[in-house]
Amino acid sequence: MSVRRLCADQPASFAFTPENLDWCAKEIKKYPDGRQASAVIALLWRGQEQNGGWVSEPMIRAVGDMLAMPYIRVLEIATFYTMFNLAPRGKYLLQVCKTTPCWLRGSDEVTAAVKSRLGVDQGQVTQDGLFSWMEVECLGGCCNAPVIQVNDDFYEDLDAAKTGSLLDQLARGEQPKIGSQTGRRSSEPASGRSTLMGGDR
Repeated sequence: MSVRRLCADQPASFAFTPENLDWCAKEIKKYPDGRQASAVIALLWRGQEQNGGWVSEPMIRAVGDMLAMPYIRVLEIATFYTMFNLAPRGKYLLQVCKTTPCWLRGSDEVTAAVKSRLGVDQGQVTQDGLFSWMEVECLGGCCNAPVIQVNDDFYEDLDAAKTGSLLDQLARGEQPKIGSQTGRRSSEPASGRSTLMGGDR
């Protein structure tokens, strides 16, 4: 696992909105006395959502204070789990799967298309603030590889052209069709279903 650090440019402060403070209080109450630290992942996740998709150092301190946790413990959790972004990201965060099934089905081509279209390296944000991207390990859609996760949505059966089309649609503010980009249903073979063709089973 690579070393993960907070970005150097940090905001001066962070405070949960009143609505999120109420949500955090309810989350903390789920745990018995002395076990409130169990809510740390939920609070970091909520803070990340509020903060435009990344965890800042002031947020880590705010969460630590709410849970009576040493700041270093909250930092350890934020830097361990890759679901937490440690630097500002674009409106659309692209996670390009590079695990073996995606690689065998052309993820290098997909990665090249992302790099060419966006013109920024991993972890950087495009000038318009729309996109950032990163390589990840296994998004769990191996049967429909290659796969890109965009924020919370998965796009499968990609190639360079389909990746370019996906990025163009996002740049125009459109919502691309989620799932397979070839029309494949679920995880059936690329050539179509060949068993269980009849009956109600």
